[in-house]
Amino acid sequence: MKTTKKYGKKADLALSTWVKLARAYTSFNKKAVDSIRVFGLTQPQFAVVEVLGHLGPLKVGEICDKMLASGGNMTLVLDNVAKLGFIERTHSKEDRRAILVQLTQKGKDLFDKVFVEHAEQITKYMSVLTADEQKNLGDLLKKLGINVIKL
Repeated sequence: MKTTKKYGKKADLALSTWVKLARAYTSFNKKAVDSIRVFGLTQPQFAVVEVLGHLGPLKVGEICDKMLASGGNMTLVLDNVAKLGFIERTHSKEDRRAILVQLTQKGKDLFDKVFVEHAEQITKYMSVLTADEQKNLGDLLKKLGINVIKL
């Protein structure tokens, strides 16, 4: 979609880049979600298992921050992951008001199995870019993400 005549070259470039970013994200995310569904999990459920598998027990708020999710939505996701037997909630020993979420043994076993396969799939999808291109893209996306917040 060319918008130069109406909005100008600067806006045209920005809009074109945004559309490419959005389309790439949508395509990549669809493939990633498809690979996650094989394990019988939704993307948010998988993300909970993944973040706890990498970082260990976390407070609910910390999980929300890591996943960029709201507390209300996270409560439902955590309830569903707990029903599957993958996580448990406990009171923090340092602050009894705080609830810690951690993987159960079943959750740890799932993480150990699932994450390796998921990482292989993501590596496959990213293989269309060279290692240098992946690094450059990562750096650019980080720069974009950090600075857009400031605007």
